Amino acid sequence: MNTFTAHWQALDWDDVGLRIHSKTSRDVAQALSADALAIDDFMALLSPAALPYLEPMAQQAQKLTRQRFGNIVGFYLPLYLSNLCANDCTYCGFSMSNPIKRKTLGEQEIINECRAIKNKGVEHVLLVTGEHQTKVGMDYFRRYIPLIREFFSSLMMEVQPLSQQEYAELKILGLDGVLVYQETYHQATYHQHHLRGKKQDFAWRLETPDRLARAGIDKIGLGALIGLSDNWRTDCYMVAEHLLYLQKQYWQSRYSLSFPRLRPCAGGITPATQMSEAQLIQVMCAFRLLAPDVELSLSTRESPWFRDNAVPIMVNSISAGSKTQPGGYANEKPELEQFLPHDNRQPSEVADMLVRAGIQPVWKDWDGYLGRPAAQ
Repeated sequence: MNTFTAHWQALDWDDVGLRIHSKTSRDVAQALSADALAIDDFMALLSPAALPYLEPMAQQAQKLTRQRFGNIVGFYLPLYLSNLCANDCTYCGFSMSNPIKRKTLGEQEIINECRAIKNKGVEHVLLVTGEHQTKVGMDYFRRYIPLIREFFSSLMMEVQPLSQQEYAELKILGLDGVLVYQETYHQATYHQHHLRGKKQDFAWRLETPDRLARAGIDKIGLGALIGLSDNWRTDCYMVAEHLLYLQKQYWQSRYSLSFPRLRPCAGGITPATQMSEAQLIQVMCAFRLLAPDVELSLSTRESPWFRDNAVPIMVNSISAGSKTQPGGYANEKPELEQFLPHDNRQPSEVADMLVRAGIQPVWKDWDGYLGRPAAQ
């Protein structure tokens, strides 16, 4: 059965980088005048030549966002269930080699976290764990996903890659979507940063969205960890190739994109390449022009100033008041954090900002189409 791996193998990393950097202002202008962006046009909008065109790119991106999504932005919060991890990754605070206190939430602690999140008004939750198959694996998910589902309108997950059959089972238990970032599409760099554990298997992770789609998962989230490889432009291009492949092969699923930049964490590394805020806006606008109907998400990794200015242009989904440690909403324990959030404002504060910008905050989407009753 075909997967994205075969498509990825036909893409030459160095050649893609050279093609992106060869684009000229004429190529950028041609891309901005196109009715629909081709992948070569997207290359132009990722290129250094496009940075002077940031204003017209932002205007087009905002117009498309309003046409497709209206004046609304949805809220979600990550719910960290465990920081146990069997992987050793150079860039993550949960890495097994980091001497931090480990914690996995039990039933009452999960209930406390759910209640604390509900008190913030948020109805959409992203479940996050370290990657530990035995202690935070399917048995744990079978036990607690139905419990968490009782509190919220939708559940997404960012955990270790699972099999197609396991995803299909979790869908029945109440799972709506899964985020799985490849981290980097450059295989040599990937192996350089994944030193031990199951996450060393590049192909298993690369093919996770294929398994998700075949399992009938409604929403699949993609992204690269910007700063891990030495060429963020090529990594972002690879994300686009992955997205277009999935949309063609598995049109029944919906897709979302995130743009995480490396943030400080325990034992963390210095980014191999720096992406400026202007360049991040450039990339997000380019993706909006390439994929007008795809959800773009922005987390608390970014600064309040950046989020206040970027969200009204092209963002559909944001987190606010995020805690990146298990039990952080009911009982703050910063020593357990996966990374340090940059925007520490509460959801209500961010919602007020959106209203002032003419955007309507959405705390709960209509969920009858999911085939299960709304949360009480």
